[in-house]
Amino acid sequence: MSTSNDADVIVIGAGFAGITAARELHRQGHRTLVLEARDRIGGRTWTDSRLGRDLEMGGTWVHWIQPHSWAELSRYGIDVKPSPTPVRGHWIAGGALHSGTADDLLGLIDRGMGASTAEALTYFPQPYQPLLSGDSLAGIDTLTIREKLEQVGLSADEFDAVEGMWATNFSGRTEDGGYAQALRWCALAGGSWQLMFEACATYKVVGGTRRLIEAMAADAGVEIRTDARVSAVTQDDGGATVTLQDGTILTAAAVVVTLPLNVLDSVTFDPPLSEGKRRAAHQGQTSQGVKVWARLRGEYEPFVALAPGSAPLTLCQVEEVGDGETLVVAFGSVSERLDGNDRVAVQEALRGWLPDVEVLETTSHDWVADDLSGETWPMQRAGQLTGALAELQRPEGRVALAGADYANGWAGFIDGAIESGMRAARHVHTFLTTVDVVLPEQPALSRS
Repeated sequence: MSTSNDADVIVIGAGFAGITAARELHRQGHRTLVLEARDRIGGRTWTDSRLGRDLEMGGTWVHWIQPHSWAELSRYGIDVKPSPTPVRGHWIAGGALHSGTADDLLGLIDRGMGASTAEALTYFPQPYQPLLSGDSLAGIDTLTIREKLEQVGLSADEFDAVEGMWATNFSGRTEDGGYAQALRWCALAGGSWQLMFEACATYKVVGGTRRLIEAMAADAGVEIRTDARVSAVTQDDGGATVTLQDGTILTAAAVVVTLPLNVLDSVTFDPPLSEGKRRAAHQGQTSQGVKVWARLRGEYEPFVALAPGSAPLTLCQVEEVGDGETLVVAFGSVSERLDGNDRVAVQEALRGWLPDVEVLETTSHDWVADDLSGETWPMQRAGQLTGALAELQRPEGRVALAGADYANGWAGFIDGAIESGMRAARHVHTFLTTVDVVLPEQPALSRS
């Protein structure tokens, strides 16, 4: 391998996929350089100091049924802690506010959640091989999750509550979210929607996701350049060239690109990526939602709240109670409907569930408007499982994609990012160790 390159491998992006790929490649003896456009590592996971405490502005929850993230937590001796168990439930259905116990709310959504995930293990018996069922997937992959719910025969109240749950899960409109994506998540939870729900929003990393990504980055032992935004990637038989926005040009034998699907076309590729990849990037995936943290006056009994996908916020749950305040985290399916940093607007949205609530302070990051993400957590549209996933995972010459958008398993989670980073590193290592190496000509031996 040429030592004239700046690195054997350049990894674009220092989120969990990029750091995983860099660590694995470095361990296999490849000189690896990570380029990160932001001023921090972590990508769409970001532990930041807000509202007087460390808060997760992006990806947050992990679970022991997610093998890749759990292995990393075990490797670095990092524990998890649960969010408070909800006692009360509030839900908007049929245009009216209802309140009861958390079990009442879970009972209301049970039939719809069960019916909308009943086929999970039928179509995804081995969920880390999502295309294993072959042609039979074509029929379900054309359905949206909303279309599936409309087939189930739910009451109006059941429909509103279950649709709100799926709007939250997709971080987007249920008329866009793919039914197959919903089944994939549930299959990864052994076919149990209850376990899937627990994995989505219960256990947080002690010390924050920042603690885990920093441990992995330190272990990787590679150079990570922040504030290094890439504008172009060029490849030919001789190698790959990465051009930064400031004009810096770097060379390598291979490149791992961890850009989210919705901003994949923000980098110019020469030769262009395949038509299938470009089509998927142009379409984008479902998630267009918002995540909001809010401090409420008063100590509320832990609750969970649901609203239909048309509401500005679709789910809210308590995260901390004490000192005369309650900290909640809430989600909406369309970021354009609510500015999560507007205290008055958030208060008005929360009053759909808590009519007298007083919001003291809010904070949010608009991942959809963020031109380095363009999305929240990745969730496939109808048709994208069979129409795009295999092509997005297929390397092109010296370039391989990695990230939760391209995962076989827990797409939309830290686990999927780690899994995808490992797969990309495996491919690049094989590529670098099997390509033909042209040796310099040896001088002819002279007769003595």
